[in-house]
Amino acid sequence: MKRINNSVLVLSLFAGMMYTHAQEKKQLSLDEAVQLGIQNSKSLKIDAAKIEEATADLLAAKNRQLPDLSVSASYLYLPVRPTIDLKIPGVSTAGSPEVHQVAYGSANVTVPIYSGGRIKYGIQSAKYLVEASKLSTENDKVAIAYNVAQAYNNLFKANQSIKVLEENLSASQKRDETFLKLENNGVIARNDRLKANLQTSNIELQLLEAKNNYNIANINMDLLLGLPENTEIEVDEAYINEMQEAKPVDFYLNTAQENRKDLQALQQQRKAASVGTKAAKAESLPTIALTGGYVAADVPNFFTMYNAVNVGLGIQYNISNLWKKNSALKQSQAREKQLSATDEMLNDNIKLEVNREYQNADYFKQRIAVFEKSSVQADENYRITKNKYDNGLATMTELLDADAAKIAATVGVINAKADAALAYRKLVQTTGTLTNN
Repeated sequence: MKRINNSVLVLSLFAGMMYTHAQEKKQLSLDEAVQLGIQNSKSLKIDAAKIEEATADLLAAKNRQLPDLSVSASYLYLPVRPTIDLKIPGVSTAGSPEVHQVAYGSANVTVPIYSGGRIKYGIQSAKYLVEASKLSTENDKVAIAYNVAQAYNNLFKANQSIKVLEENLSASQKRDETFLKLENNGVIARNDRLKANLQTSNIELQLLEAKNNYNIANINMDLLLGLPENTEIEVDEAYINEMQEAKPVDFYLNTAQENRKDLQALQQQRKAASVGTKAAKAESLPTIALTGGYVAADVPNFFTMYNAVNVGLGIQYNISNLWKKNSALKQSQAREKQLSATDEMLNDNIKLEVNREYQNADYFKQRIAVFEKSSVQADENYRITKNKYDNGLATMTELLDADAAKIAATVGVINAKADAALAYRKLVQTTGTLTNN
């Protein structure tokens, strides 16, 4: 039985060593993580495809101003001799040659001269929509940068909790050993020693939860950054000190108005809609095009024609426009109204977001001082309670409660600093400049 247990222990150790070896560690600063997240973002790949689609629409709009050239040719075989009756005075069809095949070809070119502005407006609208797609992509980059920062913050907090809990677990286990000796020597009651053991078990449970949170946060980061799922990311703790002194809220509001890409994208869409309205009005105007063609035909033993060139001017106008309502114009005008209302709503939302995150950033910054004060108080409380306990003036329960409060206060300070750093980045995100910093 002992040999089997030893074998299991060796296999467990070997498996643990293999797993540790398989875990690839990668140290990343927050800015490096953001860059990786942007480079490997699946949503940005979708945005890139949308830009390509908008660019293709622009190319199609430009193609409409170029000449259209078509070439056609046909060859016909006539198994039955056709009846030919020429109506040319003085020309007899009697004894006409047998015709069994006909070949002819033509080439036609059309050059648009005037289309009421439809082509020009179509190109302008497509350009605005391409720019809107690019700006939407930039806006998505800002959102991705914050998502990565949020995931990085969660990973940092989980890692710090593990460190604090591991230190306290080690101290608690040593205390358990001391209390066991004291119990054996009759200095303390068994009940007091069991209370200390229970505290140790609670710390172990907290540590297991912290490690579970860390593993989930690490996998989330790997997926966000496009890294293998077994990559263990080591965070740079210095990022929690990156906060800057807050400027007046008007500074952030003005910055948002100048830099928010979603607002700029909407403005481009409004320009495209405005041009679309002009194009819709042009639908009621005629189109004029320069036309030209070339025709050649050959009927063996009967008829041959070459160099039949024609040049002309074509005018097209849909008479039904006189009594039909221009539905395209109505739709385009409605689209303009929708985008105008959307613009007003987005501006209101931006003001709300900036003001809200400005207040949150200030709130989380003030929380740091409160948690630091609480940590100092918890440390002093534990010191006093420990001294009282050693002199028989405090119970074991009071000592354990003081120790638990000290652990919670220590973790609280770390989390408060991390949350404040993230809140500042959220404020910067609302201004549209997070990827600029």
